[in-house]
Amino acid sequence: MNWEKNVRRVEPYVAGEQPKAEDVIKLNTNECPYPPAPAVRRIAENLDCDKLRLYPDMNAEKLVNALAEYYHVSPAQVFVGVGSDDVLAMAFMTFFNGEQPILFPDITYSFYDVWAELLRIPYKRCPLDENFCIKKEDYLAPNGGIIIPNPNAPTGVLEDISMFEEIASANPDSVVIVDEAYVDFGGRSMIPLVDKYDNLMVVQTFSKSRAMAGMRIGFAIANEKMIGYLKDVKFSFNSYTMNMPAIEMGTAAVLDDAYFKEIVGKIIKTREWTKEQLGRLGFAFSDSQSNFLFVTHKSAPAKEIFLALKENNIYVRYWNKPRIDNYLRITIGTDEQMEKLVAFLEDYLKERKND
Repeated sequence: MNWEKNVRRVEPYVAGEQPKAEDVIKLNTNECPYPPAPAVRRIAENLDCDKLRLYPDMNAEKLVNALAEYYHVSPAQVFVGVGSDDVLAMAFMTFFNGEQPILFPDITYSFYDVWAELLRIPYKRCPLDENFCIKKEDYLAPNGGIIIPNPNAPTGVLEDISMFEEIASANPDSVVIVDEAYVDFGGRSMIPLVDKYDNLMVVQTFSKSRAMAGMRIGFAIANEKMIGYLKDVKFSFNSYTMNMPAIEMGTAAVLDDAYFKEIVGKIIKTREWTKEQLGRLGFAFSDSQSNFLFVTHKSAPAKEIFLALKENNIYVRYWNKPRIDNYLRITIGTDEQMEKLVAFLEDYLKERKND
């Protein structure tokens, strides 16, 4: 099997488990517990299937224009892709080609090192502090680019925008990407600052706050020159990345701002209730500003809780990794789902204490 010597070998990204049964409480992949905007459903129900024989608009202008208007930028400052994963992968391919390592946190979205390994990009993981916060000074060293989520995942920690401004300002020769997958749940976006810092790119997704993980829509906003370079790489790789239904439904989701704010508000309210209940049960966690909580218990090991929950058809996320192997990431679901979670944990911890 000599052909194997030419295989590019990488350690692939491992996604959260997707259980096949329908009678589960699925709180392990940070999906939105509510359906997309009503207009999205109407488009799905009335889709002109005859148009599927045609190639989609390679520039996705309808969606790009809607995003540009919503975020008060020009269409030339918007890049769309098949989920933020696609957008970020294109950004890695486009901007991270120097000899210095790119920098990102040691506890963060685990796709970053996968892309770096796949594309042969040198990288360095910068350790978070004991409170899972960014240490700004780590990003003031020589580098070939920087990517940091805000809020971070899986920790949920939201950093102040001023820190990212300082990092962008101190690295004029590097592209600084802020991954804002969870910013709508309590953070302030850096999109208004892309004109101030020409090395800044902000990436967001429709998978969380816009309830469209299954549709795969993500976007980046930056200055026109950076977006132009991204498009050059995209059109050299795959011109038709976004399909016609995604363009139509994504546009509808952007236009229904009232529904967007309604479901985000529901999730935030449920998150704050869940914080109170888990705190009462002895869990500790950061003040998450995302649609999940990253929790540890004072006496019950995380893996033990994870397995007990799974046996009772409640799925949360657990990583057997250094520094976070005693933590669980719990997606915020509906009020009913979180009430069932809390009720199970209360009974489980009570029985465990009595054993």
